[in-house]
Amino acid sequence: MMANFTLSGFLLMGFSVKPEQKIILASVFLVLYLVAVTGNILIITVTSTDSGLHSPMYFFLKHLSFLDLCHISVTVPRLICDSFMHSGYISLGECIAQCFAFTLCASAEVSMLTVMSYDRYVAICLPLHYDIIMDVSKCIYGVLGVWLSGIISGTMQTAGTFSIRFCGSHVIHQFFCDIPQLLKLSCSNEYIREVRVSAFLAVVAFLCVTFIGLSYIQIFSTVLRMPSAEGRAKAFSTCLPHLAVVILFISTGSIEYLRPPSDSPSALDILLSIMYTVVPSTLNPVIYSLRNQAMKAALRRVFQ
Repeated sequence: MMANFTLSGFLLMGFSVKPEQKIILASVFLVLYLVAVTGNILIITVTSTDSGLHSPMYFFLKHLSFLDLCHISVTVPRLICDSFMHSGYISLGECIAQCFAFTLCASAEVSMLTVMSYDRYVAICLPLHYDIIMDVSKCIYGVLGVWLSGIISGTMQTAGTFSIRFCGSHVIHQFFCDIPQLLKLSCSNEYIREVRVSAFLAVVAFLCVTFIGLSYIQIFSTVLRMPSAEGRAKAFSTCLPHLAVVILFISTGSIEYLRPPSDSPSALDILLSIMYTVVPSTLNPVIYSLRNQAMKAALRRVFQ
């Protein structure tokens, strides 16, 4: 049961700059958001309609794009609206909902990247057994497991965060209800339960990262032994984009959540949060489409 709150809402500071500069930044984020939405919708459309892309890899890519679409839509539209309206107030209920949705999407994305690394491992290291191992039922169960892990993580993290009492300031030095920033507003020693939840989820995330790392060690070991240069190039073209996405998303998120908390607001907090909320969702469609010959061919067929 959640504790009684002394606050009815929070004030999101966002970018602490002049109003006219906020408008410029909001316009930049609007462009990035439109690019992310367009790119991810294109990938979802192409992988759904092109019969040549009806394979487990593109099935998972389609769901990753949908997750990216949800992930960026949780935070950026409100940032744009608040900047144009010169307002930063967010009610307690909206903050809880945003916190839950953001954690759900972020946790599900880590799980999806883990499933995708396993798919690439089977495709490259066990090609003769690929169709048996990665059959339709396993792909569906994999995606269901991804969403279930996101829902469980979101519920645990949100319940742990908002079971604490908030004292004093209601100002969040961030452009969304970010958990590390919310914990700075907690009463002394009130955040211990939330730290336990965060520690558990951090262990789960570490296991996912370890699994991804071991998968890619096996993948690159197999690829480098391939006699055909064309085969190596094709394998790298499907693996390197995924690895780039993994490194960008997980490294920036880990730095933000694991670094020691600071009482004073920092521009680094804002920069890191942009790196794991806005940049991956915007770059993923570009990375996957430009490095993948099948995707480029399918996109050309769509435009033609």
